[in-house]
Amino acid sequence: MNPISPATSTKRRFPKRATPYVFALYMSTIMALLMCLVITLAEFGFDADYFRNVMSAYQVAMPSAFVCVLLVRPVVARLVALTVHA
Repeated sequence: MNPISPATSTKRRFPKRATPYVFALYMSTIMALLMCLVITLAEFGFDADYFRNVMSAYQVAMPSAFVCVLLVRPVVARLVALTVHA
């Protein structure tokens, strides 16, 4: 049984107009973390400072990725519309 009623769960949601920004936040958060994990491993290997190095890179990568996703999203949406049947 779900202890959160539908009325309660809708209060915790963003309005529909925030969709592009919420999408950009989730996408940039996940992709920046994954890229930092992979690139740090490739550059420095896995050692005692691995996660510290990842988080150091992530502090720069996540805000940068958020802005990039906001800027690139309309271009990508247009490219998809041009290349995929409706």
